Amino acid sequence: MYINRLLESSLAQTLEYFPVTALIGPRQCGKSTLAKRFLKESGKDYIFLDLEKPSDLQKIKNAEWFFNTQKDKIICIDEIQRHPELFPCIRSLVDEWEKPGCFLILGSASRDLLKQSSESLAGRIAYKQLSPFLWSEIKEFCAIEHYFESGGFPRSLLVKNFEISFEWRENFISTFLERDLLQWANFTPSAMRRLWQMLAHLNGQTVNYSNLGNALGVSNQTIRNYIDLLSSTYMVDIVSPYVSNLGKRLVKAPKVYISDSGIAGALLGIKGFPSLLGHVAFGAIWEQIVLSNIKGEFPNAEIFYYRSSSGAEIDFVVKLNGKIFAVECKASFVSSLSKGNYFALEDISPERTFVVSPLKDSWSMKENIDATSIEGLINYFRKY
Repeated sequence: MYINRLLESSLAQTLEYFPVTALIGPRQCGKSTLAKRFLKESGKDYIFLDLEKPSDLQKIKNAEWFFNTQKDKIICIDEIQRHPELFPCIRSLVDEWEKPGCFLILGSASRDLLKQSSESLAGRIAYKQLSPFLWSEIKEFCAIEHYFESGGFPRSLLVKNFEISFEWRENFISTFLERDLLQWANFTPSAMRRLWQMLAHLNGQTVNYSNLGNALGVSNQTIRNYIDLLSSTYMVDIVSPYVSNLGKRLVKAPKVYISDSGIAGALLGIKGFPSLLGHVAFGAIWEQIVLSNIKGEFPNAEIFYYRSSSGAEIDFVVKLNGKIFAVECKASFVSSLSKGNYFALEDISPERTFVVSPLKDSWSMKENIDATSIEGLINYFRKY
């Protein structure tokens, strides 16, 4: 079964205007499936190269010659981060061909991680980020409880057997640590696994690099580098503090979230929604689900958290098209705000505040404060 992705329309637009379009996102999130489906339905000639296949690697031994023989097609290259030496060749060819839609490149690394290799494409490339499934993409045939326990990766979410889903996520974690990360930095997979598991236990909390370094027996800088690498490969999300101009003492350490609820559950050894429901990590995993959906639906939004030393706090402060919104996440059917939340709202003065719960309905709690579902939040933000 193919599920339409939100990114499809904007992907078509960038191919019409830019010589190179980069579709980036975590491994196994559906980039190849989306690209093949899109290219097939576009009606245009294309060639698809998977740089993990020996036969396709053989074709690009003389990349300039091979690409020139395919210049009338859209050339799609999967796992481009494994061969950054192709970027100068691509730049030279698109300048020579002088037309849009020459290359569609797929990569399992962030724009920043690819930047050093792709900087020669400045002005010629558009980046589009694909996330694991967003709630709006699968809500018609998936219960929110299943989304909680399995996460958004297609091979975890779409399988009917939960044991197979859990096993796939465990294998994904092992393969990612033992193979995929090794192309970026020298590190010990066992140490990275321990850090990743520790971050799962600290999901949604402010990160203390010293404590993590002491626990793993490595330096603070090593911990920073490891977390940055996990962020650049889309395994964790880093949320910076929102700094107001009120002169108040604020918490300044970033918060770190495991970027997929299913991966978080696998790292914690949580099997099934009933076990997750009673786990201390449940609230943070709901925050992560809300965060991931905001980021996936609105890639241009700036997202922060707010916390003062006096206890005023809001989960997320969202800057979208010049407006500021406050988002508080409640993993229950009871929507309420604490005194600390109200103090934070006085400091932030948002356009509107949303208390997001796993609900189906929305209602007004107070003036400019709404209780809502993820769907209701996304629909409101789309107005902007």
